[in-house]
Amino acid sequence: MRRDVDSASMTAQQKPQLHEDWIDSYALRIVRNLQDAGFETYLVGGCVRDLLVGIHPKDFDIATSAHPNQVRKKVPNAYVIGRRFKLVLVKRGDQQFEVATFRRNVTQEELADQGDDSVEGDNYFGTVEEDAVRRDFTCNAVFYDPGQHKLIDYCGGIQDIENRVLRMIGDPKARFIEDPIRILRAIRLSHKLHFSIETTMRAAIAECSSELKKSVLPRRREEWLKFLRLKEPHLAFMELFDLHILEQILPGLHSVFVDAHKMEIFEIHLARINLSGIDKNDPIELFAGFMMAFMKAQYGEEPWNHDDLSNDAKLAYFMREEMGIFKQEIAIFFKALYLMQGLHKIESYSRKGERRQAAFVMNESFLLAMKLAKMDYSLSPSQMHYWEQQYEKFSRGPAPRQKPEETHH
Repeated sequence: MRRDVDSASMTAQQKPQLHEDWIDSYALRIVRNLQDAGFETYLVGGCVRDLLVGIHPKDFDIATSAHPNQVRKKVPNAYVIGRRFKLVLVKRGDQQFEVATFRRNVTQEELADQGDDSVEGDNYFGTVEEDAVRRDFTCNAVFYDPGQHKLIDYCGGIQDIENRVLRMIGDPKARFIEDPIRILRAIRLSHKLHFSIETTMRAAIAECSSELKKSVLPRRREEWLKFLRLKEPHLAFMELFDLHILEQILPGLHSVFVDAHKMEIFEIHLARINLSGIDKNDPIELFAGFMMAFMKAQYGEEPWNHDDLSNDAKLAYFMREEMGIFKQEIAIFFKALYLMQGLHKIESYSRKGERRQAAFVMNESFLLAMKLAKMDYSLSPSQMHYWEQQYEKFSRGPAPRQKPEETHH
């Protein structure tokens, strides 16, 4: 059943309240363009959910009755992407917005016969209500019409947001078997939003955890990056351990969590990612921070033998096959670990010529090494200050040479 809520008339006491002033102006323009052309168009998904819980959205997704090529014709800088499931990407500088046509669930008969007018290849277009019920969680199925200031809710999402409950649309077990990555999404979102997981969904997570072995590594990698962007990622990993998920898809990390001492070291270091200056938008730095915490727990505080670590097949498997870290990202991380050793040898560094000093400080992994050193408190404030000054000196480049006629003044 559709429920429309006039967000402009909500009082301060009525929760949730949508923060309209946080909506990106270009996203509003895209919605307006399509609405003016006669297409039913809304903001939807995570951006609406975040606006309702008081989080600034990072992305703005748009759902519309317009087909991809119709969107492309009406919206500037729009590109149709996707081979099977087509959607439109709208670019504006560094920002991009996804515009998707309303879709619906498909029957077996329709799969056999694609003669329907609402079908374009593998794209089964539908109504806004059909689009709502095929989304994953109720809180992600609320639509917002910024022109009318109306929230549109077919799945009880507004009530669940108000109650701070994460609930699956449809049967949780069937939806997890359909796409096991939803298990990771459920746990991550419950920690991001501070929502409780609805009881039957929590039971289905425990029951379906082995299904995650069927998920593809690139999608798990994206989830791990999102886990690491949480304010308290160690709590989310702890829940994965409690629900027997780590042993299914991250046995390397599971071996840390079964040892109370190792788990404590891992959690302490992982929490320091927020204090170290690591760029959470950079997968290289984020995975490096995670691996630093993991290795501190697994291999202890003593100086590590870097040759042994770089040739450790078990460690390589954990990074590549469990976490999905790319080969180049691993190389940069190991280079940063190597440079960390040099950060303790200021006296030796100071005796080197300027060219060798510059080569050390301007290495692509130098700043990452500094951040990892902040994570494990291995440098004193004066040492840290020294290296910051060295980096500033060489990043400015050589001082300009004086012109001959200036030397007499």
